[in-house]
Amino acid sequence: MPSPETTPLDDALVACAAGTPDAFGPVYDALAPAAYGTAIGVLRDPDHAAEVTQEVMVEVWQTAAKFDPARASARTWVVTLARRRAVDRVRAEQARRDRDQRDLDSSVAGSGYDVVSEDVERRLEGAAVRRCLDSLTGTQREAVVDAYYGGRTYREVAERLGAALPTVKTRIRDGLIRLRNCLGVNHG
Repeated sequence: MPSPETTPLDDALVACAAGTPDAFGPVYDALAPAAYGTAIGVLRDPDHAAEVTQEVMVEVWQTAAKFDPARASARTWVVTLARRRAVDRVRAEQARRDRDQRDLDSSVAGSGYDVVSEDVERRLEGAAVRRCLDSLTGTQREAVVDAYYGGRTYREVAERLGAALPTVKTRIRDGLIRLRNCLGVNHG
């Protein structure tokens, strides 16, 4: 018998606990959207939210006997189950990401990364850039160094050098072309 404080949904959930299979259809139809809404709010991923909703609704069917209408409404009970399950999913995903990152970090650290080789390569590249910068004309070198190593805009380089903006742009473009050719960079 329904109690005066319960809703028809609460009563349907109690009927599910009593093993009445026909009672679950209306429970599912009424509560699955609330479970999904809660899950999507926590997870922000529709696929994960759908999975959590399905898991929650199976749990509702299997554990309907644990529902106590004196403690909470059917909706509140299902939303609580959904929130807990979604938070568990977030924690599990974060643990998986952390585990994957640790595995990646250990594989990179254990891969024999050669710091000396990297340092030598960086120094050789730096020497090649300096040698190629020395091959530029004085005005090209000054404009390129100001723009790329000084972090200045074309306009700032033009003001600093007292040259027209188009002239500075041409010097930088021509200087970069000469650098590219000197360094043997393939521009295709």
